Amino acid sequence: MNFKIIDFPPLGDERGHLVAVESEMSIPFAIQRVYYIFDTKDGVERGFHAHKALRQVAISVIGSCEIVLDDGDSSETVLLDSPTKGLCIEPGVWRVMRDFSPDCVLLVFADQHYDESDYIRNYDEFKEWVSK
Repeated sequence: MNFKIIDFPPLGDERGHLVAVESEMSIPFAIQRVYYIFDTKDGVERGFHAHKALRQVAISVIGSCEIVLDDGDSSETVLLDSPTKGLCIEPGVWRVMRDFSPDCVLLVFADQHYDESDYIRNYDEFKEWVSK
């Protein structure tokens, strides 16, 4: 499966902590877009798509959620529950985000600007695309 977990070491002292995220350093690409998902209602699942070229790193900066990753042959579920842990998702991976805690804020860094033509939003089309 084409993903990896990235650990972001916290910096701090008795006053509190911070995590520094840097383009092309702790994030393995140049950041072109940043967005966050919040206030997701109980029981709602999001995602249901893959990207042809886009790379992303997702971090649950508050709360938690699960991301189900699927490469067309197998699937794996990753729990994001720490602001010091990121999930780098490479192109060609179907994703579903679910089980958001009420306070979850999922921050996502992407290596490209939004481009609808990069999305595969139908699972059968995704399976066909990855089999090529």
